[in-house]
Amino acid sequence: MSELKYQVNEKGYYGEFGGAYIPEMLYPNIDELRSEYLKIIGDPAFRTEFDQLLKDYVGRPTPLYEAKRLSDKYGAQIFLKREDLCHTGAHKVNNTIGQILLAQRLGKQKIIAETGAGQHGVATATVCALMGMECIVYMGKVDMERQRPNVERMKILGAKVVPATSGSQTLKDATNEAMRHWINNPSDTHYIIGSVVGPHPYPDMVARFQSVISEEMRIQLSEKTGSPRPDYIIACVGGGSNAAGAFYHYLDEPDVKLVAVEASGMGVSSGKSAATTKLGRSGVLHGSKTLLMQTEDGQVVEPYSISAGLDYPGIGPMHAHLFASGRGIFLDVTDEDAMQAGIELSRLEGIIPAIETAHALAVFDRLPLTSSDVVVVNLSGRGDKDLDTYIKWGKY
Repeated sequence: MSELKYQVNEKGYYGEFGGAYIPEMLYPNIDELRSEYLKIIGDPAFRTEFDQLLKDYVGRPTPLYEAKRLSDKYGAQIFLKREDLCHTGAHKVNNTIGQILLAQRLGKQKIIAETGAGQHGVATATVCALMGMECIVYMGKVDMERQRPNVERMKILGAKVVPATSGSQTLKDATNEAMRHWINNPSDTHYIIGSVVGPHPYPDMVARFQSVISEEMRIQLSEKTGSPRPDYIIACVGGGSNAAGAFYHYLDEPDVKLVAVEASGMGVSSGKSAATTKLGRSGVLHGSKTLLMQTEDGQVVEPYSISAGLDYPGIGPMHAHLFASGRGIFLDVTDEDAMQAGIELSRLEGIIPAIETAHALAVFDRLPLTSSDVVVVNLSGRGDKDLDTYIKWGKY
């Protein structure tokens, strides 16, 4: 893959964001990953195994579906990249397949992961079952309660699910606990980070594994519209892995507008939000320099979203750079508007989206769309896991 303007540099930075800010105990792990990951994932045997599993196990390529009723409503040609049809119900499995193969080649015997909505946890437990490896998943106690079906799925798959009971008991705290575990077990354990966050090389590595999304998108758009380039790509952003995958092959094509949608919860100024680019400033979170929500003295502000996968107090360094450079268009959507958009897609197209994805579906009327515009929304996950939240919300 060629070096692009918005890609990571050799020191692990996207512009001013990125790097590896880690405890001394983790230097051997990170150094091993940094020195080996490009060689391993560039190896033809790795690519063959990775591609075969994506095809036969995950079910790729995922369809690019023209949503005609949605298109009629908003006056543009809207396509949905159907990552919700992946095995496990979301894009997360693209990355866990890649990382489990990497871990095997590094000689690791055990896997740890963090999860918010549970989709990454399920995807990690899935590939550990596939490869016969021990799996521990850290999950915030609050998230465990609101994503109970995914907790049970992980257990059925053989994973041990450990509740994080500090802080807001959500994704940030689960990540803290997973990092702590890794520090104490550095030699035999690989940490499968689920998003484009963490110390270098994780943001780049995860983005590369997820880039299959935009790789397929280019081919599918060429077939359907005659051009590989849409006018807009829209994706929700918590840490940002589904957006990184959808944007990846378009980063250096400025005529393609990249729209990242964050969760503003009860409202940007409500004190219950996760709109990092509106509320955050530069700092270090989970091993990288990025934008994060913090107090004047640098303490992390607890995020909030109705969506368990978007209540993260920062964004990945690639997205921080896209925001700071102006390459990305960053919008935010409230709980209420996201839920309405989820119901709208369900009623117009017969597809119940994950609540994370519903945020991305809520911005059509905030973009200057015309009838000739081609818009792709990355439909990152299906709504099965969120039925309880939809039911509690109740306005349908």
